[in-house]
Amino acid sequence: MMKSIVITQPGVLEIQQREIPLPAADEVRVKTIYAGVCGSDVHIYHGHNPFARYPRVIGHEFFGVIDQVGRNVMPSRIGQRVVIDPVVSCGHCYPCSIGRPNVCLNLQVIGVHRDGGFSEFACVPASNAYVVADAIPAHHAALVEPFSIAANITAQLRPTTDDVALVYGAGPMGLAVIQVLKTVFGVAHLVATDRVAARLQRATECGADRCVNNQAANVSDYFDEYGRAPTLIVDAACHPAILPQAIELASPAGRIGIMGFSDAACTISQQAITSKELSIFSSRLNSARFPQVINWMGAGKLNPDALITHQLDFDQVDVALHLFENEPAACCKILLEFPA
Repeated sequence: MMKSIVITQPGVLEIQQREIPLPAADEVRVKTIYAGVCGSDVHIYHGHNPFARYPRVIGHEFFGVIDQVGRNVMPSRIGQRVVIDPVVSCGHCYPCSIGRPNVCLNLQVIGVHRDGGFSEFACVPASNAYVVADAIPAHHAALVEPFSIAANITAQLRPTTDDVALVYGAGPMGLAVIQVLKTVFGVAHLVATDRVAARLQRATECGADRCVNNQAANVSDYFDEYGRAPTLIVDAACHPAILPQAIELASPAGRIGIMGFSDAACTISQQAITSKELSIFSSRLNSARFPQVINWMGAGKLNPDALITHQLDFDQVDVALHLFENEPAACCKILLEFPA
């Protein structure tokens, strides 16, 4: 038997005893070591994720060791240290055919549409289990998935060393984006804006050149004084007021990236976009970015420790969800540790 963290229905979380699963023919079974808490886990808990079905074992950010394989998988994979890409796609629809499995017409996300990694054991498609070198610590490997989100949006935005960047939101996703923009792509100047001072301090640690508390100051005033408009803007805060402001702030020929799943309406001007010939991109999950992020991590280009604020035993998941939702100043990335 094993223990699994299950949302049985919105607002009800249980740690259940379940049978240890057997991998299907093309699957591997992973003994979970670390799993990260994400905002989408909180949304599923509250019933705010339209894609989740209950009961559901949550968790889409997890690292572990393969301990059993299906009949179509090489036995030599047993013992591999792996991190799991939660994107499960069909491989043959239009988005898949052009290399965008993250918006597959038949998309399933591990931990959302199917049971996830908040369990002592989890079965996943073998192709979704990526090997992580021994040199990468286990607790760092658990953050490959969040950094893959940053890798996905930056792949669309194509940052350069000439860019002046603005990142709205210094939560876990915003901080991952800041690190990738600064330490991987080396953008010339990066400004982070948030309403929580402690988050802005973390943004500085992640490489932001300047931080603006947008509860106390106007970010447009900063760029007026700086003398250059942002050429690249990322909305990692997901508020309906951000896109109109980003369009107003952006340099002509600038690029804007949208992250998040808010269904709140916002009003934008077509003229404001076209007059500057702005490019606006949206990004969901990741499109096979795990190898790229693992390489960045192995080369020391990322600093996962700057995001990790808590490590808790998995049976403290209720504490973890409360911290994540209610303590934005003290909490960034929470890792749940599973027994060896």
